Amino acid sequence: QETLHKHKVSDDGNQSVEALEAHLIDPKEEVGQSNSSNTKKSLFKNWPLMSSIIVYCVFSFHDMAYTEVFSLWAESDRKYGGLSLSSEDVGQTLAITGASLLVYQLFMYPSIIKVLGPIKSSQIAAVLCIPILFAYPYMTYLSGPGLSIVLNIASVIKNNLGVTIITGTFILQNNAVPQNQRGAANGLAMTGMSFFKAIAPAGAGIVFSWAQKRQHAFFFPGDQMVFFLLNIIELLGLVLTFRPFLAVPEQYERN
Repeated sequence: QETLHKHKVSDDGNQSVEALEAHLIDPKEEVGQSNSSNTKKSLFKNWPLMSSIIVYCVFSFHDMAYTEVFSLWAESDRKYGGLSLSSEDVGQTLAITGASLLVYQLFMYPSIIKVLGPIKSSQIAAVLCIPILFAYPYMTYLSGPGLSIVLNIASVIKNNLGVTIITGTFILQNNAVPQNQRGAANGLAMTGMSFFKAIAPAGAGIVFSWAQKRQHAFFFPGDQMVFFLLNIIELLGLVLTFRPFLAVPEQYERN
């Protein structure tokens, strides 16, 4: 809208310029602009936007909690359910994961989103994350090169699936509002996401410390409880990607 050069008319010269600009504007575009300005509504009353922001915040909370727990769990002693890895080993795993994310987002994700769309790709990714997280505590039965290989593969897949989900929900947010509201909508989404990401590390750390004290519990002992709760959050986010909760604008319903 700021590129339309709508200025106050002060003299005949300005009148002729405005008349020329008005003549050059496509009538269909002019109608669309007037309709968008007339139908502009509050972001908080836009349920497709608000529902996608809520889903975005839930998955952002999960990803930050997972990030907090992963390093603590990998470096903790095996008698507490960890892997007894060194900081160097964990750093190598995170470096491999980071490199894979760059390759995935540049070369693989665009094709996936074209075929599946943002909603279906997010749902499939969330479903695949659950068994991966469920398998993490059982890596304590591995050792040596086998452990490193399995951990690296699981970490790469888990983080790539997380990027698929987060990017998909971000696309939904942009599709839910007209162009002139995207800045405000993204600001609102970032504010909500930042709040959830701020409380996730503290919550995950508290749960991890509590789990260390229940190594011989009957129901998900030790770190199994941590990954069980991460799966609960993942499952909650997955449920919220379905109707009637998640609303999608009509023009994007096919995705």
